[in-house]
Amino acid sequence: MEKKYWVPAIERVDKIIDIIAHHPETYRLIDFTNELNISKSSMFSLLNTLETLNWVKKEKDGTYSLGIKLGILTPYYFKQFDLITTFNLEAPSTMKKLDETLQLSILDRTEIVYLAKKEGSSAVRVSTDPGMKLPAYATAMGKVQLSQYTYEELKALYPEYSLEARTKFTITNVDELWEQLLDIKEKGVITEYQEAVEDFYCVAAPIMNHEDRIIASVSATILISKWEEKKEIAQAEVVDLARRISLKAGFVASIKS
Repeated sequence: MEKKYWVPAIERVDKIIDIIAHHPETYRLIDFTNELNISKSSMFSLLNTLETLNWVKKEKDGTYSLGIKLGILTPYYFKQFDLITTFNLEAPSTMKKLDETLQLSILDRTEIVYLAKKEGSSAVRVSTDPGMKLPAYATAMGKVQLSQYTYEELKALYPEYSLEARTKFTITNVDELWEQLLDIKEKGVITEYQEAVEDFYCVAAPIMNHEDRIIASVSATILISKWEEKKEIAQAEVVDLARRISLKAGFVASIKS
């Protein structure tokens, strides 16, 4: 980023708040001074100003935690957060590296609703568009979002137990689905092989919010003929895209130390 009009004091405040957010009630004045290589007098002025404005709170033992001002402003941020706009802003950088179809969806009970799409340069087009719905159990994005449920909750969603096959590769019962969801819970990503549409692989990852809850998912869809060549970068890039959107939705667990 160009720093022609950069304000160093604001950059210092940003670093201070970031440290406090990840290490509440840990850092004292001297710790900030050593960590950021700022003089003690300058650091005292910064912390004192932030405390007066309620951006930070000084504890009785001299350590600092986040102040009430950040809590007051947080709901306003999430009120303005737009999932589709954020996807459209973040997806192009992923597209440059992967050049495959990227999609965004949310869960509507047992179906996913496609919200946005960015297409790669392949001549073969993925036949899904914003507004369309598909069974969640047959799609990578759907399975990622279903992974937030317990086994009992999953059975309640699919009381008939059996699942209608869309292709010869589609899983056909709740227990098979549950086994896949357990894998997602552990790895945070899933690859789906021709379960919704034949001739394609799909890899998906969850978008999390500030409440550590899955609110959507993103995916990359790749022709079978390209899968071996692209599977590693596809998984890495989809996970990274989901992470970037999640951070803008307020998710912080992935960067806690």
